[in-house]
Amino acid sequence: MVNSPQMTPNPNRSRAKLTAVDVFAGCGGVSEGLRAAGFRVLAAVEVDPVAAETYRRNHRATYVYEADVRTVRAAEMMRRLRLIPGKLDLLAGCPPCQGFSSVSRLNGARRIVDRKQKDLLFEMLRFTRALKPKAVMLENVRGLGGDRRWSEFVADLRTAGYKCSYGILDAADFGVPQRRKRLLLLATRSAVVPFARPAKIGRTVRDAIEKLPRPGKTGDPLHDFPERHSAGIRRLISKIPKDGGSRAELEGRFQLPCHKSCDGFKDIYGRMAWDDVAPTITTGCTNPSKGRFLHPEQHRAITLREAALLQSFPRRYRFSLARGKQGAALLIGNAFPPEFVRRNALPIAKVLRPR
Repeated sequence: MVNSPQMTPNPNRSRAKLTAVDVFAGCGGVSEGLRAAGFRVLAAVEVDPVAAETYRRNHRATYVYEADVRTVRAAEMMRRLRLIPGKLDLLAGCPPCQGFSSVSRLNGARRIVDRKQKDLLFEMLRFTRALKPKAVMLENVRGLGGDRRWSEFVADLRTAGYKCSYGILDAADFGVPQRRKRLLLLATRSAVVPFARPAKIGRTVRDAIEKLPRPGKTGDPLHDFPERHSAGIRRLISKIPKDGGSRAELEGRFQLPCHKSCDGFKDIYGRMAWDDVAPTITTGCTNPSKGRFLHPEQHRAITLREAALLQSFPRRYRFSLARGKQGAALLIGNAFPPEFVRRNALPIAKVLRPR
């Protein structure tokens, strides 16, 4: 297990803030939302080195366990953080979701991997039983709700004394400028926590990215990372109508041969609309062949920075480019939108520390 070089945080230095631990932390979307909601994230667990690098860049005061979560001992974590069971305010986590996605399995080997990923859900239960946090927050794809593991997980949480509320929520209803439906669970030992109220005014693509300068010479490597397309693809992109246009609107002679013979995947090579939310930002978010990821009016796909802003990350948030453009897109697309977390962490904070 490789630990972060940062100093071990002292919970007593910030008595006013609620404390949290972020399991399956990824690049830090959950921690960013918790920080904005007034929580102090004491520790994070993340196995991927590039995600952990990104996390450290943005959350310097948090101790990072760069390790497989199954190897991290809760007792050692409590010693390091000077916690006793029941002292931690919130345990948050987003277990890997690929095993619960609706994408069909390709072969038997993939199914074995999926089973291992699905069972990682119970690592959250292991930490909950050991740390006995006052509250638990968990996010995953909608497909988890139909898996027997979910019913077992919720039942075990309730047996452990937690009052649970969960449901399918759309990030677009909570101030995030994209459609992103996810399963969210909030639980505390003291009361049923309501979800945050939907935002009165939603945020759009225009709100998120219109004021950004054209990419190329901005000094932001996430915004300036160049595109590489053939002349034919560049010509195709230039023909797609602005502000929400689709390849389906093109004349037949401009259609790619593979598109003429396929009636599905209608969003590929589509433009986002300025005054609507973006589609779900996926790991293919900078590739127009993966979805409706073209800029509303410029003849290009959205940049990594634009994708991060559509995920509601702050503009200052730094992502590692150690694995290139696709590696950064993987971090961004897999993240849980910080603003979604912030809004739904506030009701937890209210229950834990009522005024």
